[in-house]
Amino acid sequence: MYTKWIGLLTDVELFKNIGKEELTSMLMCICPNVVSYKKKESITMSENDFDGIGIVVEGEVIVTKENAAGNRVIMAKLKEGDLFGEIIAFSGYNKWAATVIANTDCTILFLPPEKILGNCPKMCPGHKLLIQNMLKIVSRKALGLNRKVEYLSIKSIRGKIATYLLEQYNKYGEQTFMVPLKRSELAEFLNVSRPSLSREICNMRDEGIIDFYKSSFKILDIKALQKNI
Repeated sequence: MYTKWIGLLTDVELFKNIGKEELTSMLMCICPNVVSYKKKESITMSENDFDGIGIVVEGEVIVTKENAAGNRVIMAKLKEGDLFGEIIAFSGYNKWAATVIANTDCTILFLPPEKILGNCPKMCPGHKLLIQNMLKIVSRKALGLNRKVEYLSIKSIRGKIATYLLEQYNKYGEQTFMVPLKRSELAEFLNVSRPSLSREICNMRDEGIIDFYKSSFKILDIKALQKNI
């Protein structure tokens, strides 16, 4: 049942250093639930019970949350091989803290958290690695959430844009790069209106700080961009 995704799953961080045969055996032991969704369909809602740690095996999803004003803020955009729900999985709560929406038609593989931390009845050799990998993922996700809080604390729109672009620059190591978010998604991620975002990006282009075309950005003056943070 899971063999069609084994090639993808071996590259998932949760299954790092676990071979294909061992992973196949482990999945038969864990028995994850596989669910398909249509584009724009809600995968998880805050009022719904927790279904397990989700792994995107086909398509793309976005993780969102409403702020105090009722506006949607994009927390993350996830592609094939990415996980969601790992933070709440071991918290003792059974309610989702965010909303996950299918950005395209997609298929999600849900892993019961109790099967990850519980005793493996088949004594799978890779189970210890699975637990170690999960701890690393949860730790990194917590750090990522702290970074999101930092974004929300930045007062100016230009400061948020500059911070985001410099992070992408440090990630790719090049002054020209593609951002993973569409303009409307980037506005939601930075918690600003799309018109304000577009206006400020154009102002930065006119000042010779950056250039852009759709999702492609080029930093023309790194020092000037850094001064906006």
